[in-house]
Amino acid sequence: MLKRGMEMTAAMKTTSPILNDALRAARRVAVEAAVFSLFVNLLMLTGPLYMLQIYGRVITSHSYETLAVLTLLVIILFAAMAALDYARNALLARAAGAFEETMKQATFDMTMEASRIGLSTVEQPLRDLRQIRQFLASPALVAVFDAPWAPIFLAVVFMMHWLLGLVALAGLVTLAVLVFVNEGMSRKANSSAMTLSSEADRQAAAALRNASAADAMGMRARLRQRWIDLSNEANTNLLSATDTIGGLSAASKALRLFLQSAILGTGAYLAIRSEVTPGVMIAASIIAGRALAPIEIVTSQWKNFALSAAAYQRLKTFVEAFPPLTERTELPAPQGELALEKVYCQPPGIKQPILKNISFGIAKGEALGLVGPSAAGKSTLARAIVGVEHCISGVVRLDGANLAHWDRDALGRHIGYLPQEVELFAGTAAQNIARFDDKAAAADIIAAAEEAGAHQMILSLPEGYDTDIGDRGARLSAGQRQRLGLARALFGDPALVVLDEPNANLDSEGEAALGEAMQKVKARGATIIIIAHRPSAIAFVDKLLFVVNGEVRAFGPRDEVLRQIAPKQVSVLRRVGGEEGAANG
Repeated sequence: MLKRGMEMTAAMKTTSPILNDALRAARRVAVEAAVFSLFVNLLMLTGPLYMLQIYGRVITSHSYETLAVLTLLVIILFAAMAALDYARNALLARAAGAFEETMKQATFDMTMEASRIGLSTVEQPLRDLRQIRQFLASPALVAVFDAPWAPIFLAVVFMMHWLLGLVALAGLVTLAVLVFVNEGMSRKANSSAMTLSSEADRQAAAALRNASAADAMGMRARLRQRWIDLSNEANTNLLSATDTIGGLSAASKALRLFLQSAILGTGAYLAIRSEVTPGVMIAASIIAGRALAPIEIVTSQWKNFALSAAAYQRLKTFVEAFPPLTERTELPAPQGELALEKVYCQPPGIKQPILKNISFGIAKGEALGLVGPSAAGKSTLARAIVGVEHCISGVVRLDGANLAHWDRDALGRHIGYLPQEVELFAGTAAQNIARFDDKAAAADIIAAAEEAGAHQMILSLPEGYDTDIGDRGARLSAGQRQRLGLARALFGDPALVVLDEPNANLDSEGEAALGEAMQKVKARGATIIIIAHRPSAIAFVDKLLFVVNGEVRAFGPRDEVLRQIAPKQVSVLRRVGGEEGAANG
């Protein structure tokens, strides 16, 4: 237990300011709980002392008055102990709450950052935070506060008689040895079980997320078997650890009970020799049992200790990997002027940059079409433009300001983004369009839907704007999700609108609505960047950017670029643009 305590103490040293703040917040309350532990453990001596007085005073004097006074005093002291114990548990619960409250927002933001850059098992830090919260408010931590009192109780037993103290010390040492054995035998199995369980959860989540494709292609049985194999291996390790901990916990409990009996037997031997009174014999048994109780609890709760220590270490590693988010000075609302200066992007896990030396600029109110072959880096460029792809070199500027200098939420209000895979959230259609802003006006939500040409489509849903679309918009078709995502991108009249293949899942009616929507957005002066392969989606743009292998191959007015890369498309786009212009007129 001492070794584990030293390791946990060392592990708590961290360079993360937010984690230090959380530890300080919890420590302040925990210190108060430790003070209560002092009095709770002192009052634990009430029973043994009462026993000594009964045998030493009441029985020998046959005094009912002494018995009554002692009994009343014991009732008061035990009531005080109960109140203090309750207060201590309440304080520990609040220490757990203080730790979680300090970490909650930062952990969520860091988890979002990790998810954005493509790290796996990104939800693990949130689970770790919950595990630590539960541990800090659990009986296991109460045992930690009581454990330092074990030597004091042992000293009291020695004061009663040295032989009683030796018996109690032997039991204490034996229990400590069991704790070390528990640690050595269960650590590897526990660690392996946690790793495999996390992997099994990740596999299950992936299968559920792609259930339709899996069933359509007959993959369910194989995916199920992969999950079962991982789960079985995790369960095997977990059972091994649980059996070890359970067996040692049973041995610890039996040892404690035997020790109390051994002290009674030793006390009886000493009482026969008239070296101690019968009261000392019984009191020593109670005090020795109290000295051993925390160690027994630690042994029985060892799995909780191991899980929480591992959770803390993972959380510490995670938060130290991400710099704390700093508050940014609020900048003026951007007008939409965009410039990229020698931008290089290399997503995590990729050996070489995907974007290389990207430089271009567009003025406020211009529409830019982004074209190029598959895997040219167009989606990565779109993500860099809206600030969700980290640039390893170079700068993306909006109205001259580096995107990195903006507060993330403040910048998001001025950007409309429709990713290639539309990411909707569980909730109503209105909530998704409003970006879950509870203060959004219904008129603004409807205006965004009308601008996106999605108003009638939304009205056709079972509950209209109040229809629950399900997680990831599962209750909508791909085309409906695309149009709802477009409405969300246009909500709040953003100055910069970036659309990644917005017509990929649209029918002819949806494409017509998209073209009309882009004309409206352009008319109000917003800057538009659109990635598309179909001519209709770029018929209205002013400029084209042609990207190949992450590099700019051509940039300029639409028709000039098309003459370089696809001369036949010029007449097609003019015809499509003319038809749309006539329709709009």
